[in-house]
Amino acid sequence: MREITIFSGTAHPELAKEVCECLGVPLSPITIRHFSNDCLYVQLNANCRESDVFLIQPLVPPVQEHLVELLFMLDAARGASAARTTAVIPYYSYARSDKKDAPRISIAGRLVADLLVTAGANRVLTMTLHAAQVHGFFSVPTDHLNALKILAQHFRGRDLTNTVVVAPDLGNAKSASHFARMLRLPVAAGSKQRLSDEKVVIEAIVGDVDGKNAIIIDDEIANGGTVLEMIHLLRERQAGRIEVVCTHGLFTGNVIEHLGSQPNVVEIITTNTVPIPPEKRLPNMYVLSVAPLFAETIRRIHVGESVSSLFADTM
Repeated sequence: MREITIFSGTAHPELAKEVCECLGVPLSPITIRHFSNDCLYVQLNANCRESDVFLIQPLVPPVQEHLVELLFMLDAARGASAARTTAVIPYYSYARSDKKDAPRISIAGRLVADLLVTAGANRVLTMTLHAAQVHGFFSVPTDHLNALKILAQHFRGRDLTNTVVVAPDLGNAKSASHFARMLRLPVAAGSKQRLSDEKVVIEAIVGDVDGKNAIIIDDEIANGGTVLEMIHLLRERQAGRIEVVCTHGLFTGNVIEHLGSQPNVVEIITTNTVPIPPEKRLPNMYVLSVAPLFAETIRRIHVGESVSSLFADTM
């Protein structure tokens, strides 16, 4: 059987190292630098001829830099005669650009998917796309993971009496319902209108949240506008404990300061799909590792086992 060869770009090498530790394989060396004219140089410093190559690179800020790194890595692997090359993208940021909701704009989620395939991706492995239909933008086999089991495990064994799972918008209601079923809790959802990238209005909450403890679950938190608006509404409904849960903790701008100042928010739970530096961490923040799940998925892809069976009880 051909070997597994794993490389990492500069976006999140810590996650790549953890995945390699779970698999018991080394993280192969790579050289990434800039020429004097700012052009990018990428060299894979390990033999990957006829190997099963996995390139780990979440599209985190600076997104364009990390995207081009990944494109060059894919092209280099193809040129090095890799048997198969899988782009492992724990966070696919362009999934938010999934439709033409204004005149004369690019559907960037589809364009970037095409770029990845053109560069040499034979397969894509990602987690918790912002819009599920983005899965269909890829013309190669794509495994779409979710972190619901990992996030739910954090609450196992707790007293969740008088608790409700809350999706901040109806678009996340389906995944929130799956999460609520795992914890055997009721679910509610906000009716949201987005005014701009940083401004949202939640007009109503569908479901019973009055006087209850709440677990707010979202796919990602960037500037935090949606989550902060939901916290405000729940406080108006005399909510008790509020726990904020997300898969991708980008925490851009001043969202960490805003979340840290909310008296009702007792915990913030996220995963390490994106790097979270010390300055973005709070005393009540828990960062759960997705490395074992990615490692097991990579193993299954390599040996030809089912990946969907990993999530059989979440569907």
